[in-house]
This record gives sequence, structure tokens and C-alpha cells, in this order.
Amino acid sequence: MKLSYDQVKHIAWLARLGLSEAESEKFSFQLSNILENFEVLEEIDTTNVPPVTPSIPQQNVFREDRIAKSYPQNAVLANAPRQEENCFKVQAILE
Repeated sequence: MKLSYDQVKHIAWLARLGLSEAESEKFSFQLSNILENFEVLEEIDTTNVPPVTPSIPQQNVFREDRIAKSYPQNAVLANAPRQEENCFKVQAILE
């Protein structure tokens, strides 16, 4: 699959990347090569290939959820530089 220059510019825009003209040309070629390699892999028949299982045992690394008492709201808000209606008041960062 060959990516056009416009497609690369669109992908860069979606990723919020500012690419020069030379970079766009270079990435168009490189990304097209990557996609062509995936097209080759899609042609391989994997119907009789079993799924890969992990070679080492896996375990959950997260702690167990426990119900615990929370700090009182007034104690937490005592540290707030500004508050409004029992909430932290912060400066808006979005329009």
C-alpha cells in the first residue's frame, strides 16, 4: 500500500506533528514500506498455528481494592488556595 504525500500530511496533522516538506516525502516512503511488509505478512496462512501463550507465569501486580475511610472534605479543602461550592476552584484551561 503506497501512502500519498497528502495522506502523510493528514497523519502528521492528526498526531500534531509539524513536518517539513522533506520529512513528509521521507516518511511517505518509509511508511509505505512498513505497510507493504504487513501486506506480505497477511498472505501467510495461520489457520493451524496455535495462539502463543506467555513463557513466564503472569500475576496481577495491582493491590486488592479495599474500602477505607477518606479524608473529611473540609480538611482537604482547607489546603485549597481557592474553593467554590465545596470544590477546588481552578483556572480554566480550555475554551
